[in-house]
Amino acid sequence: MTPRHTGSDTASAATEMAQLVIPESAATTRAYEIAAEYSSAALLHHSVRAYLWAAALARQEMIEFDAELLWVAAMFHDLGLVTAFDNHYLAFDEAGGHLAKVFAAGLGWSPQRRTRLLEIIVRHMWPSVELALDPEGHLLERSTGIDISGREIDTLSPQLRRQVLTRWPRAGLAEEFTRCFTDQAARKPHSPAATALASGLADRLARNRLDLPSTRSTP
Repeated sequence: MTPRHTGSDTASAATEMAQLVIPESAATTRAYEIAAEYSSAALLHHSVRAYLWAAALARQEMIEFDAELLWVAAMFHDLGLVTAFDNHYLAFDEAGGHLAKVFAAGLGWSPQRRTRLLEIIVRHMWPSVELALDPEGHLLERSTGIDISGREIDTLSPQLRRQVLTRWPRAGLAEEFTRCFTDQAARKPHSPAATALASGLADRLARNRLDLPSTRSTP
């Protein structure tokens, strides 16, 4: 049975990282292993935080979501940026989505579930994703926005932010992500990465309050 998590508790419960559900299955374990093998520390920690911020949003707003599906999507959503999986024709989000789809096929996921995984990863680069259309895509788009540009950062409690950043530090994410997107934009000028960079992404990364020492310090 696919694990599901329902945000049925109070918003204050999400102040503790330990209360956020991290699903355990063959898929989630293998997805993390692949992300850890191919990603830098900065990209790996970003992927884990993307899931945790999404789970916190879901808990606070009582959004039902498929935890396994969202975790795997979070682990793969930026793998299209790494050298081993970079695609000189497809945008990085599409490349990562197709990689995830092949991964899921190897685990025996149904064609429908594999397609959902691809959709979530591609949609995380959309300006917004309607909750009714795609709960997991909605959550991942918002959570990556928090982690990359600091958008909606105040929807997460300071305590939760400190706990997550202590366990999964930024590790120079702003600089690395800016380099990756600059490279993507140069080679793929019509990609979402190029659009994001043209809209001031590098500046938003540099000003993200998650990188402030006061945010990273333990309570």
